[in-house]
Amino acid sequence: MQPVRTVTIVGGGTAGWMTAAALSQWLTKVEIRLIESEEIGTIGVGEATIPHIRNFLPLAGIDPLAMIARTKASFKLGIQFVGWGAEGESYVHGFGKIGRDMLWLHTHQLWLAARERGLPLRSFDHYALNCAAALRNRFCFPDARNPQSPLADLDYAYHFDASLFARFLRKESEQRGVRRIEGRIVAVDVNGEWGEVERVRLADGRELDGDLWVDCSGMRALLIGEALGVGYEDWSHWLPCDRAQAVPCESVSPLTPYTRATARAAGWQWRIPLQHRIGNGIVYSSALMSDEQAAETLLGSLDGAPLGDPRPVRFAPGRRLEAWRRNVVAIGLSSGFLEPLESTSIHLIQTGIQRLLAMFPANGMAEPDIAEFNRQARFEMEDVRDFIIAHYAVTRRTGEPFWDHVRTMAVPDSLAERLALFASSGRFFKHGAAELFAEESWVQVLLGQGFAARADPVTRFVDDRALGGFLGEVEEVIADVAGRMPDHGAFVAGLPERSPRSSAPAVSFGPVVR
Repeated sequence: MQPVRTVTIVGGGTAGWMTAAALSQWLTKVEIRLIESEEIGTIGVGEATIPHIRNFLPLAGIDPLAMIARTKASFKLGIQFVGWGAEGESYVHGFGKIGRDMLWLHTHQLWLAARERGLPLRSFDHYALNCAAALRNRFCFPDARNPQSPLADLDYAYHFDASLFARFLRKESEQRGVRRIEGRIVAVDVNGEWGEVERVRLADGRELDGDLWVDCSGMRALLIGEALGVGYEDWSHWLPCDRAQAVPCESVSPLTPYTRATARAAGWQWRIPLQHRIGNGIVYSSALMSDEQAAETLLGSLDGAPLGDPRPVRFAPGRRLEAWRRNVVAIGLSSGFLEPLESTSIHLIQTGIQRLLAMFPANGMAEPDIAEFNRQARFEMEDVRDFIIAHYAVTRRTGEPFWDHVRTMAVPDSLAERLALFASSGRFFKHGAAELFAEESWVQVLLGQGFAARADPVTRFVDDRALGGFLGEVEEVIADVAGRMPDHGAFVAGLPERSPRSSAPAVSFGPVVR
């Protein structure tokens, strides 16, 4: 095995420059190069993140306040889903904890018990701080000084301009020695004996060889797919949306600290508020909605004047059968694509980078490392896939071909088993520590969309008075804390443009998503 002396990233955009930023922070004895062409555009519609992004920033040596200033970012407490359970309904999938426990019983189990008994009850959004604060347009950083306060566990992510984020990371990476090579790749030479990528050829005649290649070429998958022939597993029978259109519009007040996902006739529409504009898009099934209909729906429901023309992007939901083969690692859309319903695209880039760092082939390619990388990548993609499918499977919308199909379709066995357990007792158990979305996320989506679930039978040992009093106190505390938080827009406007050196966060590889 030959030691890895060079890492060549093919493709820029969010995936390429996130990879360059993280690798250049840690692999100081490796030459890191990135090839991209101004002729080839990037999709660049991903603007919403999940809390795990707060681990990536210190991993890549990025000051979060500088990132917020440079990318016109806002904060995200969760996602508001409009019309997903049924027309006219809405709920919030908020990050962080829900209420508090009574012994081993969780808030949602007590809420289900109170509902079964007909006790006075508010919608489930009222029992989680992130949800209550989001709906009041409030935000502040978590405060751990009082561990008994729900503010101690406040969790959050960011909305940012993806093109500005990539530009920001490019500058940081180049300052650390990453060499950007402008050029369009026209040929890839693969070693006939070993099946490894040896070199690439650019349109101007230049040739570049390399040791380890990172394919960030997007859905084209130039290296992993076209050159090495790694196949693709199609999941469109579970996720029928295959196109998206995006368009920014002018900002409106207030600056909301949450993403909005609104159900439409053959898909759904997103709304992502930034400091300088609002990002909007529609995801849809081309079999049931034309590009023209999608554009009309999108443009007809913007909060402000559009700042461009929407253009359709085609995609196929699924995963690459191997994310790492020989000396090529696929990160980002080249490794697979899941629609942006729960803002996981940037997260999947991040975890691919973290896996690469954890298994970096410093002494050359080792098959056990490659096999483990691929096992973890497959588990992660299937785990996120099931969570996204659940949003469609538990809808109660009727009378529309798209929603009638997803409501009645067969789902993966792994998801069917999880739904059956929750329906029978309101119980939820993670299948492994590597799962991205924890109990709180599943509970908020299932209950928010009106999924029929029985209360945990153990709750029968809690009498009505104790049950009602406990839930009433949780609701009251949540409302009081949320009401005293500052306005989100004012909070963002008051942030400094850089963090004091002494307050830079420590690197953490642990999950923060709930």
